[in-house]
Amino acid sequence: MVNVIRGSSAKPVSSQRLAKYFEERTDIEGTLYIGYPIIGTPQGGYQIDALLVSRQQGIIIFNIDEGKNYDLDIEGTQDESITKLEAKLLSYKELVQKRKLIVNISVATYAPIWNNYPEAINPEEYPVLIKDKDIDDFIKKCQGNDSEYFEKVNSVIQAVTTIRKKDARSYVVKPDSRGAKLKKLEDSIANLDETQNKAVLETTKGVQRIRGLAGSGKTIVLALKVAYLHATHPDWNIAVTFYTRSLKDQYKDLITRFSYEHKNSEPDWEKVKIIHAWGSPKIEGIYYELCKRHNIEYLDFSQADNLTYSHEEPFDFACQKALREIKNFHQYYDVILIDEAQDFPQDFLRLCYEILKDDKRLVYAYDELQSLNSKVMDSPEVIFGNDNHGNPRVKLENLPSEPQQDVVLNTCYRNSRPILSSAHALGFGVYYPKGIIQMFDNPQLWQDIGYEVEEGELKSGEFVKLIRTSKTSPKFLEDHSSIDDIINFKSFDNNQEQLEWLVEQIEKNLNEDELRCQDIMVIHPIPKNARNVFGKAREMLFTKNINSHLAGSTSSPDEFFQENSIAFTQIYRAKGNEAAMVYFINAQEGFSGSPSEIASKRNILFTAMTRSKAWLRVIGYGANMQALETEFQEIKSRNFALEFTYPTPEELQQMKKVYRDTLNTKRYKNDREKQELIAKLKSIEFSSDEKNEIIKIFQE
Repeated sequence: MVNVIRGSSAKPVSSQRLAKYFEERTDIEGTLYIGYPIIGTPQGGYQIDALLVSRQQGIIIFNIDEGKNYDLDIEGTQDESITKLEAKLLSYKELVQKRKLIVNISVATYAPIWNNYPEAINPEEYPVLIKDKDIDDFIKKCQGNDSEYFEKVNSVIQAVTTIRKKDARSYVVKPDSRGAKLKKLEDSIANLDETQNKAVLETTKGVQRIRGLAGSGKTIVLALKVAYLHATHPDWNIAVTFYTRSLKDQYKDLITRFSYEHKNSEPDWEKVKIIHAWGSPKIEGIYYELCKRHNIEYLDFSQADNLTYSHEEPFDFACQKALREIKNFHQYYDVILIDEAQDFPQDFLRLCYEILKDDKRLVYAYDELQSLNSKVMDSPEVIFGNDNHGNPRVKLENLPSEPQQDVVLNTCYRNSRPILSSAHALGFGVYYPKGIIQMFDNPQLWQDIGYEVEEGELKSGEFVKLIRTSKTSPKFLEDHSSIDDIINFKSFDNNQEQLEWLVEQIEKNLNEDELRCQDIMVIHPIPKNARNVFGKAREMLFTKNINSHLAGSTSSPDEFFQENSIAFTQIYRAKGNEAAMVYFINAQEGFSGSPSEIASKRNILFTAMTRSKAWLRVIGYGANMQALETEFQEIKSRNFALEFTYPTPEELQQMKKVYRDTLNTKRYKNDREKQELIAKLKSIEFSSDEKNEIIKIFQE
C-alpha cells in the first residue's frame, strides 16, 4: 500500500490525480510525497513535484504539468530533477559504492490532460505519462533496491538524517558499550513513521492539532514543519512558541539544520520567529508583542499574580484581560505553531488564533498525559468558541484525500515498554499497597496512549489487564540491553551511600561506557531544596574532575545541557527534556506522605521516569525506598502488565476531592509565604553581588 503525504504543491489538480492512482495501487509498498522533497542547492531550494519511494520500484521522480504546456522542456526538467536528487544522495556514503550511487532513480513527466505525446522525444529515455496505463507500464520497468537502502533513503528524503550529523558519536570504539548501543538506538529512529510524515508535510487552512504521548516526536515534527513551510512560503511570517524555555536553543538548532537541507541556507530569522509565549521588554514574546501592537497594558508575572485570585494562574489572567480589552485584532502572522499546548491557558491559544491572517493556520501540539492528574485538553470547539451565528469557529475533520486536521502520534520513541509501563503503574499506584492513588475519568484514554486490553474489560468497576504492544512501544527500544539494565531501582541505608554510588556510576558512564556528559541527567523531586541536595554530589564529582551545572540556574535559563558538564535539575526544569541515562535520586519521597500528598508525589515520579530514552536509575534510601522498590518488583514480575479493577465514579470522585483539597491548601499557604518573603527582602539592603546571588537562587 502507498502512503500519500500531501505537501504544498503549486499543481494541486494533477497532483491529486497522481495521488489517487497510487492510493488504488494496493500492490505497491512505499510513500508518495507531493511537493516534496525540497533540495538545498547553491541557487536555493529546488522543489520536486512528486516523489515515490518504494521497496519494489526504488525512487521515482514525477515532474508534473498542470495544464497543456506543450512547450515544456521535458528533457531539461527531467535531467535537472534527477541530477539534483542524485547530488543530494551522493553526499551520504552509506548510499555510495565505488563512487556510484547504489540506489535506482527513475524520472518521468506526468501530464494527465495532454492529448498527444511529444514526437521529438525518445519515450524510452524521457517518458511522458498521460494515461493511467502509461504509469502502469512505466512502473513495471522501474527496479527497487534492498531493504537496507530503502530505510536509509527514507531517512535522507525526510531530512531526519541531519539530526544525527552533528551527533554522530564517531568517538565510540567499543562495540558493546552504552555509547555504541545509543548510536544504534538513534540510528533506528532516524526514520519518521507514516503519521509523523503527515504531521510534518500536511498543513491545512485553519487549525491543525497534533497530539500524542511525550516522546512521540512532536518537537522534531514541528521543527521540520517550520523549515518546510519556510522553504515553500518564504514570504510567510511564521512563529513557533513553547512552554519549556530550554526548548528555544533546540528549536533554533533543528530548524537551522533542516533549513540547510531544504534551501542550503540559514532561515530568514525576520520571517521565522522562535519566540517565548509571555515575553518581556528584554525577551521577545507573543503576549508582549501583542500588547505593544494593540497599545494595551502589558502585565509581567508579578503584576498578573498580584491581580489574580488564589485559584487563577497569572498568565491565564493576563491573556483573558487582553482578550477583553482588544476589540479589533491586528493580524500579522501567517502560521503559528504551539508546542506543549497542554501547559498554556486556553485563552493564549485564542489570542494566537486572533492574530493570524485569514486562513487561520494555527498548529498546536500537546502531550497526552505529561502529568497524570492534568485534565484532558478541551476540544477545539470549546477552546476557540462559537461565531456570531452560534457555530463552532473550529471543528476538526480528517477527510479522505485531504491533509489531516487532527494528527495522533501514538508511538512513543523515547521510553521503552518497561520504563513507560512502570511509570504509569507507579504514577497511578496500580500496585500501591493502600490501593490505586489516581485514575483517568475516561477509561478510553488508556487505549489512546497505546495500551491494549489483554484480559477483562476497560470499564468502571471491572477487572482489566493492560499491556503495551510493539506497535506503540517499538521492540528496538528495549532490545539493546537487559531489562535489569534498562530500569533499575536501588535502595541504600543512608544519603551518603546513595551519593557515593551515584558519583561512582557517573564516573563509570563517562570513563568506561562511552557516554558523554550531555547523555546524563540527575533529577531531584523537591524544587525548594535541590541546590543544597545537589551540592554534596557535585562537590564529589568535582574532585574527580567531572564538571556539572544546575540546569537553568548556573547556566542560561534557555539552556539545559552543556558540553562536558553533567546536568543536575529539579523536577520542573526536567520536564520537556530527555537523556539517555537518567538518575532520579531521593525517590523515597514518592512513597511517603499523607493520602492527600501522594498523588502529587507520584506525578513527580512519573515525570522523572519518562525523561529517560535508554536507561533509568531510581534510587533513594530508608524504609520508604525499600517499599517503592518492592512496588516496582511487583510490576516487573507481571512483565510490566497493568492489572487492576477500574475505580467506580464514586471512587474517582473521592480521589479527586482529596487531591483538590490539598492543592487549595498548598496554594493558600504558598501565597502567604511568598508575600512574607517579598516583604522581608524589601526591608533588607543588599550589595550587588548579594542581589545577583538571590537572582540565581530564584532562577533555579
